[in-house]
Formats: sequence, C-alpha cells, structure tokens
Amino acid sequence: MSDRQTGVEPSAGDDAAWPALTTEPRDWTSNLDDGRLSVWERQRISRPYKASVLPPIARRTPRISSNVHVLVVDATSDVARFDSEVATMPVPMPAVLLRTESASSSQIEHLTTNARNLAMASLGVGSKQNAELVAANVRAMNEALTIGDDITPDTILAVHHALLAVSAPDVAGRWRAEQVWVGASAISPHGADFIPPHHERVQAAIDDMVKFAERDDIPALTHAALVHAQFETIHPFVDGNGRTGRVLLQQVLRRRGLTRHTTVPVSAGLLRDPDRYFRALTSYREGDPDPIVEQVAYAALAATINGRHLADDVMALRAAWQDQIRARSDSAAWRLVDALFAQPVVNAGYVAATLAISDRGARNAIEVLEKAGVLQPSTSALRHKVWQAPQILTAMDAFAARAGRRA
Repeated sequence: MSDRQTGVEPSAGDDAAWPALTTEPRDWTSNLDDGRLSVWERQRISRPYKASVLPPIARRTPRISSNVHVLVVDATSDVARFDSEVATMPVPMPAVLLRTESASSSQIEHLTTNARNLAMASLGVGSKQNAELVAANVRAMNEALTIGDDITPDTILAVHHALLAVSAPDVAGRWRAEQVWVGASAISPHGADFIPPHHERVQAAIDDMVKFAERDDIPALTHAALVHAQFETIHPFVDGNGRTGRVLLQQVLRRRGLTRHTTVPVSAGLLRDPDRYFRALTSYREGDPDPIVEQVAYAALAATINGRHLADDVMALRAAWQDQIRARSDSAAWRLVDALFAQPVVNAGYVAATLAISDRGARNAIEVLEKAGVLQPSTSALRHKVWQAPQILTAMDAFAARAGRRA
C-alpha cells in the first residue's frame, strides 16, 4: 500500500491553516403574509442575514495533528484488511454492508426502519414511508457504484437524483435555487445555527470541491472526511445533503483504492455519537479539520469491528444451514441461500429474475428453503406471497443495534 493510502502526513507548506468560513450580508424577502408575523418578526427579517462564504480549498493541504494522524494510520490499515477479508467470503457481503451503510446514514437523519421493512421496500412490496426512503438511499449507493468513483458535478447530481427521485422529484438531481439554513425558525434564516452559502455561490463551490476531490496527495481517509465536510458545508441541495455527502465519502475511499471490494459502513460508526459528528462539522467550518477527520477515523474503526461481527453471524448461519438444507450444492436452492443475504425478503418473481430460472424453478427453490426453516412466509396472500429469512433479518437488526451504542 502506498504512502498516500496509509496516511503518511503531507507537508503543509504555506497552507498550514485550514481556512474558516466568512460571511456576507444578504437581503431576505419573505414569502409569508405579513399579517401572519408579529411586529418583532417583521422587523427582524427585514434586516440582512449573514450567509456563509466558503474559501477555496482545491489547492489547500491540511495539517492534521499528530494524534489524529496516528489514528488515521491505524484506521486506514484496518479498513484495508477488512476490505480484503470481505473479498474472500462466499456470500455477497458487499451488498449486505452497502445496505447497512445506507440504513445507518439514513438513521443519522432520523429515518429509521428495521431490516424486514427495508427488505420489503427494496422488493417493492412495502408501504412504510421511512423504509421506502431508506431503500432510496440503497439505490443512491448502487448508483454511485454504477457511475464510477470519479466525483464530478454530474455524478453528484446522479446520486442525488437516485436518492430523491421518488420522494421529491421536483428537487431531485438539481442544485438548490434558494437559500437554506439549519436550525432556528422556519420563517427566515435569521439566527439559524448554520447558513450555507447563497445559492448563487453553489456551482462555484462545488467546482472547487470537485478539484479538491481529484487530488491524490492527501491520506485517503483524511481526504474522504474533508470532501464530505466541504460538501455538507456547501449544502447544495434543498434536501438529502447528509445522505448524499456520506455517499461521496464512500466514493473517495474507492477512488483512492482504500476500499476495492466492499462498502465500509462508516455511517454506522458515526451513529455512536451523532452530536459529536455534527459538532465536528461545525469545527471544520471554523477552520479546524481535526475533529471531523478524527470522527471519520473512529467511525471507520467501529465499522470494521461491527462489520466483522456481522460477517461472523452471516457465516455461522450459512454453516448451520449446511445440515438443514436437503439439496445439491449446485442447486437453485443453494444459490438462493446466498442471494438472501443481499435481499432477505423475496417473492417468486424476484427469485426467478435473480437466479435466471423459471417461475416453477423459483417456487421449488423457495419450497426447499421453507422446509429447511431458512425461509418462512411473510404474507398469507397466495397471489402475492412473500417469504422472509428471519435469521438474516435478526443479524442485520443486531448490527443496527450495535451501531447505535456509544463507545
């Protein structure tokens, strides 16, 4: 592994200090009927608000403290080992981990669901709103894998479109054309916790961030953390910024070659303490990149620990089923077993399409696994019957429960 991947600290040169945000006054025009506002509120929003102005970072080189640098080196080595371990597994573990990353990233935004509802939504038979939103995050992650690892304005828009095409088609895949803000009143940005740059500055800020993302002279994990933090600071969309930004983090790790075979569920690590994660983003905006790099490194370490636990659970299930399933090792039933780890709720149509077999062959494979106790009916309707793999769902829910525990 090269020095660039292992985290050898680069020289800071003339750009040792990471630039803090500045602000600029912007006039605010309310769309609300003045009759709905108090005199105080009308006076308050009549004054200009202060929107953030992002200094360019394309050519900046961060100086990370020695303690955080050591942590980055350790986390980088562990992520590389984990990526290699997953590559040798006989089950589609990358698909399992991608789903857990998507669910954890959504949970940071308070979009929670369990493994069964997510699998139902992914199959297109669920009606739980949160599950459908999390399933959209899975689609966004898969879109990122499909379009490649280079971060460009077009690839960012494609990921965002995959995320919000169903839930918010009017804004999906479009840069925002309005001011957004975080916290405080919904009436105006005045007094908000954070006011991203005015929408007129979004395109230039994205172009600068993309140039920064193209570099290869910054340690991969540090690089991913900073690209993510810069994206969250730009906040280029009306909605979906957090989830899109955490997809970008994964893209940087892949482009830099730190992850080649799988998705390391960093968001599951960030779930240990979301408040600290958000405070780290605030520190980044104030000119201190150390906290967000530290949080991402700790999250990566936590993710590999939890990911290995899930991998052990998955392999233990597969080993136990060796004695339970009465079928040849090359049968459709065994191919279905491995497919279940990626999609633990199925119907006959899904099985037939995934295994490229007939409807009758799909039903025969399901029947074999149902008799073995691997699958059980999830619905009673004969026409739209669905089966679930409860032990896999339990393992995934256990992963999610561990992710939410603070260290």
